[in-house]
Amino acid sequence: MGYEIPEPYVWDESFKTFYDNIDDEHKGLFKGVFDCAKDKSSAAALAHLVQVVDTHFSNEEAMMDKAKYSEVVPHKAAHKDFLGKIRALKAPLDDGTIDYAKDWLVNHIKGTDFKYKGKL
Repeated sequence: MGYEIPEPYVWDESFKTFYDNIDDEHKGLFKGVFDCAKDKSSAAALAHLVQVVDTHFSNEEAMMDKAKYSEVVPHKAAHKDFLGKIRALKAPLDDGTIDYAKDWLVNHIKGTDFKYKGKL
């Protein structure tokens, strides 16, 4: 998609949105993807990733709704698409699936979430 995927796969300051709750949740998303990559056969790691993604998307969307953020509709659509894809996954995961999740998260934060900086 475009942005460099960090290795090791962890959140760093380049992903900062300047909303502490969102940044903390993004850290958890990175950890969730990292844990799935570390143990591709773990159904528990995958279930945890789905849960933290779902919670984060709900929280972020509530902030966007409250602020009447102008790009909320396409943002929610991107969330729904990604969440649907990861909910459909079953362990063990393959490298392509892990790479997709890593790439999606990095590019979504830097390419989509960064658009709401200072607007929520």
